[in-house]
Amino acid sequence: MGITVLIVDDQTMVRQSFHAVLDAQPDITVVGEAGNGADAVHAAVRDRPDVVLMDVRMPVMDGLEATGAILGHPDLADVRVLMLTTFDIDEYVYGALRAGASGFLLKDAPLDDLVNAVRVVAAGNALFAPAVTRRLVAEFAARLPVKPDRAHRLTAQELKVLRLVARGLSNTEIAAALVIVEQTAKTHVSRVFAKLGVRDRAQAIVAAYEMGLVVPGEN
Repeated sequence: MGITVLIVDDQTMVRQSFHAVLDAQPDITVVGEAGNGADAVHAAVRDRPDVVLMDVRMPVMDGLEATGAILGHPDLADVRVLMLTTFDIDEYVYGALRAGASGFLLKDAPLDDLVNAVRVVAAGNALFAPAVTRRLVAEFAARLPVKPDRAHRLTAQELKVLRLVARGLSNTEIAAALVIVEQTAKTHVSRVFAKLGVRDRAQAIVAAYEMGLVVPGEN
C-alpha cells in the first residue's frame, strides 16, 4: 500500500483537496479522514496510518491534544504526526513539537510541498525548514525557564552534536563540522535522541533550547 495517511482538518474542502492530491500519488494512500481531534485519535487507532496530517485548531479536541494522545498511545509507536497550520509562529505548533510531532507545514504551502512532506515524515525524518522552526522554538522557549537537568546525560561530544542538530545541520554537515565520518555522526545523533528520550530532530531542537544549549538569536 506504500505510505498510508490520515487527514485531520475541520474544513471539509481542505480535507477533500489534500485527499485528492495525496491519493493521486502512486506511493501514497489516504486511509481515512477526521474533522476533529477526538475522531482523529479513534481513526488513528483503527487505521494505523504511517502519517497523520493534523490541523492545529479544531473543535471538540484540538490538534495539540490529539497529537499527544496519538503519540502517547502504546499501539501507535510508529505513527508520525505532521502539523498543519495557517501560521508559521503558533504556540500550538510549538506544543506539538514538544509532544513529538515530526514537524509542521503551512496550509498555503504548494501542494508539491505537501506530498514531499508526507514522504519525508514517513521515512522517519523530521520536516522543518531550519530558519522557520528555529524561530518558532526560540520564540516560545525564550518564555520558559531553562532546564539544564538533562545535560548531564550527554557526553561533551554529544552536547556538541546536539547544538549542531539545533542549528539545523544534517548528519553530513555535523560530520564535517566535527571532522568525523558520517556514520559516527549518525551514531552520536541516535545516542543523543535515546538519552534525551526524543523522537527526532524537531524534538531535539526543543530540548536544546530548553536545556539552555542554544539561545534565541544565536547563529
